[in-house]
Amino acid sequence: MFGDEDKPIKKPAAHEIGGDLGSLSVEDLAERIDLLRAEILRLEAEKERKSAGRRAADSFFR
Repeated sequence: MFGDEDKPIKKPAAHEIGGDLGSLSVEDLAERIDLLRAEILRLEAEKERKSAGRRAADSFFR
């Protein structure tokens, strides 16, 4: 087909844990690291929110 070589290569939107990293550029790796760091922050914030709710419930029912 004509024109296929002009189409940009579509990158995956998310990182797959354990996936092959060999085909990623340094810039791609940096983007993945940033993505994973942001996800870790999001997970830690949710964990803290749930822990705070748990502590409040525990103190209420004592």
